[in-house]
Amino acid sequence: MSRQGALLVMIGVALLLLALLAWSWYRRVRRDRGFTAPHGEIPAGATQTALFAVLYVATTRHGEPLERLAIRGLGFRSRADLTVTSEGVAIDLTGQPRIFLASARIAGVAQASVAIDRVVEPDGLVRIEWRTDEGPLVDSYFRPQDASARALADAVGAILTPTSTGPDA
Repeated sequence: MSRQGALLVMIGVALLLLALLAWSWYRRVRRDRGFTAPHGEIPAGATQTALFAVLYVATTRHGEPLERLAIRGLGFRSRADLTVTSEGVAIDLTGQPRIFLASARIAGVAQASVAIDRVVEPDGLVRIEWRTDEGPLVDSYFRPQDASARALADAVGAILTPTSTGPDA
């Protein structure tokens, strides 16, 4: 085979792989189109209790840290600011509208070590368990940049009602 023939085969294989990746992401978006995140602003009477610079890692099905969901605005890893208020948690991802998780929507908070393509030191991630607009429970993972994961988990845990905390809530 000539060099040009080998080059054409390699280009064809690369294009086929890119097409397969695009097709699989399209299928994932179609599968997850029923999930929506609660976009909105922080309620007027809420007081800010903490602000954290974080790396948003992923949102997954509850209890399945390796099954990414393609929820609009939460499909890709991003830098973010996570604001903990007396009324809930605001997530400001770069280039996306603000997501506000009211404390009644948050089912629990814990630390984790693994989520999809991110493995960190033990308990280096924070997992916030919350209900989508449709009701199913999902897990969102965050990696604090300037604070400890324990500090972030404690700040979110402090605003939860006793009946809504814990992994089985």
